[in-house]
Amino acid sequence: MNEPQDPVDEHDAADAVEAPVRPRRKGIYILPNLFTLAALFGGFYAIVMAMNGRFEQAAIGVFCAMVLDSLDGRVARMTHTQSAFGEQMDSLSDMVSFGAAPALIVYEWALKGLGKPGWIAAFVYCACAALRLARFNTNIAVVDRRFFQGLPSPAAAALVTGFIWIMDDAGYRGGIREITWLVWLTFGITLYAGLTMVTNVPFYSFKDVSFRRSVPFVVIVAIALVIALINLHVPGMLFTLFIVYGLSGYGVYIWRRMKGKPVSVIATSTDEPDERGLHR
Repeated sequence: MNEPQDPVDEHDAADAVEAPVRPRRKGIYILPNLFTLAALFGGFYAIVMAMNGRFEQAAIGVFCAMVLDSLDGRVARMTHTQSAFGEQMDSLSDMVSFGAAPALIVYEWALKGLGKPGWIAAFVYCACAALRLARFNTNIAVVDRRFFQGLPSPAAAALVTGFIWIMDDAGYRGGIREITWLVWLTFGITLYAGLTMVTNVPFYSFKDVSFRRSVPFVVIVAIALVIALINLHVPGMLFTLFIVYGLSGYGVYIWRRMKGKPVSVIATSTDEPDERGLHR
């Protein structure tokens, strides 16, 4: 004989049905974030080296951070480990390595001798790096992926620290603040790099370059020649490459204007009135 069962409360049954299923918490992917943390360490290392007057090591730290920053996203896509956490971590790492670090390095190296104009120039660079990263995160869904909107922050950092690297290699290691022409040249490069980050000038992103496609043999030969040329004088050749890239955006802008083509890199319009200023 079956025992009588307790009646089920209709309220308890409704709560059981309507209770939301809590989403399973995702962990943090180790591999891509290791590259991001290593890039962050490169920026921190650069700051420490600049505080100790070792500006060549400081510049090398920033360039190492650039290499690591270019790898973390590719590693995440190749291993299918993209995450919102990784995106935010990458932006914070970029702000330290390519925003705060170059600004502090260039201030310690030369701009401190200018007094107030010096630290203002360093702050302008740092603020423009923050604005550029914020705009990049906001416009990522509407910008033509073939181009960057403004000079990317790693390239801007390479302009500033690359110049310090070649000057340090040339023997300008002490008493930089007393060399007026060098201090003001550094001032100009810092402002150029900072302000170009927040322009709407299109800079080629190389994101449409596929490493899985076959290429003619001559391309491999050209790559080998470029590597050999860089090894002739590493700081000079790297700085030259980034000077060319830092000016290329304006060349593309002028060429498009002359051809009557649109110069905006915004691929899709947005109806959000609060964000219109970000897309022009």
